[in-house]
Amino acid sequence: MTRIPHFAVAALLLGTSSTSALAQGNAAADAIVANAPIVVTAQKREEAITDVPLTVTAYSGETLENIGIDEFDELSAFVPGLNIQEQSANNPGFVIRGITSDSGSAQIAPRVTIYYNGIDVSRSRGSYFDLFDIERIEVVKGPQATLFGTAATIGALSVVTARPTADLGAAFSASYGNYDAIELNGMINGGSDDIAARLAFVYKERDGYIRNVAGEPGTASEAIVGIDQDDLNGIEQFGLRGSLRIFPTDDSTIDLVLTYEQQRNSGTAFKSGSIPPTGGDTSPFSFAELGGSPFSETVLGIRDLGLEREVFDASLTFNAPLTDTLSLTSITGYRRFDSLETFDADGSALFYLEFAEDAEGEQMSHETRITYDGDRFRGFAGFNLFHEDGTQRVPFSTDEGTYIACAPFGAFAPIQANLSAALGGADPCVAADGTLNAPLATALLTGGGATVLPYRSVFQNGGKNSSYSVFADGTLDLGRLELTAGLRYVYEERRSSYSATQPGSAIFAGFGAPGVALLGAADTNGATFSAEDSFDAWLPRFNALYRITDDINVYATVSKGRRAPVIDLSALATAGGTVPDVTLVASERVWNYEGGIKADIDGFFGSVGVFYQDYSNFQTSFFEEGTGQIVPVNAGKASNFGVEVEAAYQVVPELRLFANYAYIDAEIDAPAAGGATQFVGSRFRLQPEHSASAGAQFAIDISDGAEFFLTPTVTYQSRVFFEVPNTPLTSEDGYVLVNLRGGVSFGDGRYEIVGFARNLFDEDYLIDAGNTGGAFGTPTFIAGEPALYGIEIGMRF
Repeated sequence: MTRIPHFAVAALLLGTSSTSALAQGNAAADAIVANAPIVVTAQKREEAITDVPLTVTAYSGETLENIGIDEFDELSAFVPGLNIQEQSANNPGFVIRGITSDSGSAQIAPRVTIYYNGIDVSRSRGSYFDLFDIERIEVVKGPQATLFGTAATIGALSVVTARPTADLGAAFSASYGNYDAIELNGMINGGSDDIAARLAFVYKERDGYIRNVAGEPGTASEAIVGIDQDDLNGIEQFGLRGSLRIFPTDDSTIDLVLTYEQQRNSGTAFKSGSIPPTGGDTSPFSFAELGGSPFSETVLGIRDLGLEREVFDASLTFNAPLTDTLSLTSITGYRRFDSLETFDADGSALFYLEFAEDAEGEQMSHETRITYDGDRFRGFAGFNLFHEDGTQRVPFSTDEGTYIACAPFGAFAPIQANLSAALGGADPCVAADGTLNAPLATALLTGGGATVLPYRSVFQNGGKNSSYSVFADGTLDLGRLELTAGLRYVYEERRSSYSATQPGSAIFAGFGAPGVALLGAADTNGATFSAEDSFDAWLPRFNALYRITDDINVYATVSKGRRAPVIDLSALATAGGTVPDVTLVASERVWNYEGGIKADIDGFFGSVGVFYQDYSNFQTSFFEEGTGQIVPVNAGKASNFGVEVEAAYQVVPELRLFANYAYIDAEIDAPAAGGATQFVGSRFRLQPEHSASAGAQFAIDISDGAEFFLTPTVTYQSRVFFEVPNTPLTSEDGYVLVNLRGGVSFGDGRYEIVGFARNLFDEDYLIDAGNTGGAFGTPTFIAGEPALYGIEIGMRF
C-alpha cells in the first residue's frame, strides 16, 4: 500500500489494514507519491476510479487522517455535491446534490443510502457513527438503486472499516485541545493465515463551546427552571469495534464485525433570535440561557438537556469463488439504536417549548449476490431482504400562560390583547427592552390562582417497513467502449402507527372552553391508530464508458431514483370521536442524466461531471403551525442542474495539491396538481449553489528516520437556506474555513507528534436556523464550531 504524507498516528489507526506496511520507512518521496490508481467497489467489483462510469469520490483512511477528518461533517467539505449537517449525533442531515435525508419520523423513508460495511443503515436516528479505523469511504452520486438499494434515491455514502490481517501490531494515539478536548484512539491486530482479529476503539470528550447560564444566580431562569445546565454543543462519545476474519480457503473469507457506540452529549445550542438571555443578546455565537423543563422528569425520567444514545451493529459477510468466473457474496446485518434527546426548542429562558425525542429502532437485512467476471462480459445478480421496526416518541411540555402569551396563533390573539392591556401595552411575551413578561401570564390569567401551570402532551409515530428486491446488472466490454445496464424490482410493505396524549388546557377551561388543547393535534384517547399499504417499482440504470486513451475516459449515464410513498398518519377529532387521519404522500421520482470525463496522467488526476435531474412529486416537510409536528407534503416538480470538478496533482515527490468544486442549481419549479404554491421558487434546503475546497500535502525528510509534514486546507460554501420555503432569516451567507495539520514523525514512522487546528481563524457561521421554534414564533439558530486546536501524540508497535 502506498503511503501518503505521514502515518499520522491515526493513519495507522484509521486508514491502514496492515501495520507491517508502515514499517518500511518514512522517506518523504515514498510517503506522498500516489501513483497507484484509486480502487473503488461502487459497482460491486474492484475497479480503478477512472474506469467507473459514475461520479464517485473516494478517500482512503490514510487520506482522511492526513486531512484531519474523523467526523461526517468534516468529510463533506472535501466531496463536491455532498453536505453533511451534524446538528447533533441524533440528527445528522445527509445531503447529496441538494437532496436532504434527515427526517426522524419512523413513517418516512430515507433518501440517501448510508452503507456501513455493505449494510444499509440509512434511518436518520441510527445513521451516525464515528469514523475510526476506516479502510475507505466512497461517495457515489446520482440514483443508484441497482448498486445500493431503494434508499439511494439520489446517491450513497459507503464506509468500509479496516479488516483484520495476519500481521501482529498495535497502535495508540492521544490528543488534547481547547475546550478541554480529549481524544483517545487505539487498535490491536493479529492472527494467522487461517484466522485474524482486530479490536479498535475511540473516545472523545469536549466541553460545550456555547456557555449556558441557565439556573445561575441573577438570571431569569433561576426561578423559572431552577436547575443548572451544562454548556452547549459538548461531546462525550465512545466507540468499540471488534472484527474477525476467517479464511476457510485461500480464496474465500468470512468477516464478522461487531460495533458498539454511545453518546452522552450535552444539549444542542438552539438559541432564540428574538429572546435574549439575561444580560446577553440574541447572537447565536454568544452565551445562551437554555433549560430543560422541570416537568420533563416525570415525562422522561430526566430533566437535563442533552443526548443519550446507543447503537449496536453486527454484520456477517461471506465471499467465495464458485468457479474461475463466478463468485458468491452474502451479507447479513442487524442494527439497533435507542436515543433520547432533550432540547429547549424556544432557545430561551422561558418555560415555553420544552421538547424531547425518544426514538428507537431495529433492522435486519440480507443480500446474496452472484458475480460473473468474463473476458467480454461481467455483471452481478441477486436479491435483498430488508426489515425495520421503529418508533419516534415526542413529549412536549410548557407553562400554559407562557405558551398562550408567546405562541403567534390567531386563536390566542384576544387573550394576548388582554394580557398586553394588563401589562400597560407591553408585549405579553417579551417586552421591547428584553424583559420576560410571559412568566407573569399564568398568574394574570388565573387571577393569582397559580404562577405556573405545567402542561404536557406526547405524540408517537411508528413505522414497520419491509422491502424485497431482486436486481441484475451487466457490462459488455467492446474494447474501448463499455455498455452497462441494470434493473432492480422492489416490493414494499409499509405500516404506519400513531398515538397522541393531548389534554385540554386548564386556562381555556377557566374561560369556559373545556377540552381545548394547546397544540392543534387531537388526543387519541389511549388508542394507537395504524394504516398499511404495499407498493412496488422498477428502477433501471444505463451507462456508457468510452476510453479516449489509456488514461482518459468519458462516460454517460441515465438512471431512475425513487423515494417510497409516505403513509402519513395522525388523528382527527370528529363529532363521533377521534378517528385516524391518513394522507398518502405520493412516491417521489427522479430521472438523472449525467456525463463526464476522467483522466489519470503522469501524477495528475481529474474529473468533471455534469448532471441534470428531473423530479416529480418532490417530497418535503415543514412544521405544521400550532401542532409542533413535522408534516410531509408533495411540493410538486423540481429540477437540479450541476457541475462537479475534482483534481489532484503531484507537483514533486514531496508535494501534492488537490481541489474540488461544485455548482448546484436546485429548486422547486411548479406545485403539485391542486397543491400548495408556497414552495415554488425555493432552493433545496442545506444546499449551497457554490462549494469548493483545496489543500496541499507536503512531506520532507529532516534526518535519518524522521520527516516533517504539513497539510493546510481551505473550504468555501456560498449561501445556504435552512428551510423550505426559503426566507433570508433562516439562511447563512457564504463563508471560508481554514484548517491546518502538521508535525513530525520519527523512529521510521513509529512515533509522531502532530499539531492541528480546525477553523483556524475562528470564523462565525451557522449550521442550522429556524428549527422547531420557528413554527412557534421564535426561530432558533445553531452556531458552527469555533476554532478548535490541539496537539496529538501517537505510537505504533
